[in-house]
Amino acid sequence: MELKRVVITGLGTITPLGNTTQELWENLKNGVSGSDLITRFDTEKFKTKFACEVKNYDAKEHFDRKEARKLDIYAQFALIAAEQAVNDSKLDLSAINLDKAGVIWSSGIGGLQTFFEEIAGFVKGGNTPRFSPFFIPKMISDIASGHISIKYGFRGPNFSTVSACASSTNALIDALTYIRLGKAEIFIAGGSEAAINEAGVGGFNAMQALSTNNENYKTASRPFDVTRDGFVMGEGGGALILEEYEHAVRRGAPIYAEIAGGGMSADAHHLTAPHPEGRGAAMVMKNALEDAGLNPEDIDYINVHGTATPLGDIAEVKGIKTVFGEHAYKLNISATKSMTGHLLGAAGAVEAIAAILAVKHNIIPPTINFEHDDPEIDNKMNFTFNKSQTRTVNAALSNTFGFGGHNSSVIFKSFQ
Repeated sequence: MELKRVVITGLGTITPLGNTTQELWENLKNGVSGSDLITRFDTEKFKTKFACEVKNYDAKEHFDRKEARKLDIYAQFALIAAEQAVNDSKLDLSAINLDKAGVIWSSGIGGLQTFFEEIAGFVKGGNTPRFSPFFIPKMISDIASGHISIKYGFRGPNFSTVSACASSTNALIDALTYIRLGKAEIFIAGGSEAAINEAGVGGFNAMQALSTNNENYKTASRPFDVTRDGFVMGEGGGALILEEYEHAVRRGAPIYAEIAGGGMSADAHHLTAPHPEGRGAAMVMKNALEDAGLNPEDIDYINVHGTATPLGDIAEVKGIKTVFGEHAYKLNISATKSMTGHLLGAAGAVEAIAAILAVKHNIIPPTINFEHDDPEIDNKMNFTFNKSQTRTVNAALSNTFGFGGHNSSVIFKSFQ
């Protein structure tokens, strides 16, 4: 059976660097930090007092009051990103087979804000259970996928992927597989997250995963710098329209890039720490290259997971060197989390969009906030520090790794 080709025909984002894809890309190119002091709650008692929040967001500009009451903010972000992507793809819903159109949406955590508010309200109110009837349908991780499917009438496969910070890359790979096999013609796929609240920040603080560099919060997300002390939490969403190539051509769709392949692996090592030699990272990149039918030398750019955790950055670099050998020194590498923060379950979708735009525009967004070499990281590699670079990008790989040892990589190549 000959597998079908799959292309990207629409993009949508709401992120700490802008509430449209154009804003995101301009700020990525220019090395803008999305980090600032948290406004969502009083951080006096918390170790971390900053994050990469979505700016200038007002739910009333997107949803009426009744609709907003039924949507956790993570689902709001999902619907906004999906709408942008659908509009960007120039989809005529009356002209496509809705039975062959699906939604695969991800979130690492789901409606954490709703869960926190409902439980806090119960504790404050005593022993009488007075939960909102919207509590469960607002909280569950699959509900954003359901909302998107209902809004556009997509009757094809509709589900959610959950693999921590690898979740939305898994969503893209699943969508790719369904289209390749002829089970669908078009997907809205991606992820959203909204965990900048007391529970999210407090929980990650307890794990010592978040940066606590409150004095330098604008530059606290500093992948590969020896002074890095953890990730900076972000929020938002990213949506991609994946479409069967011939279907896209027939309707004259705009095409950003081809999604060439994807890979998955498990570290099988530790709940939160990567394998110290980057074995899982190496395996997932090898799997992605094999699936795409590409050699390591075909890759020009890697958008790395690059969270600025002490162990994670080292392990990922070791994995890259294992897979790419001498070609590792010819790659451009960058960690866009240095600008967006870590969007958890939405990270893969947003970083895939960054990789796609790098392919389309032949511009590598930078890794910002770097000052000090880490002796355990090979500084002869090109991490695109502090300033974007122009080069031909025929193919780009995007990595995402999650707690539990989940690893996912996806490859995009220039459309031909």
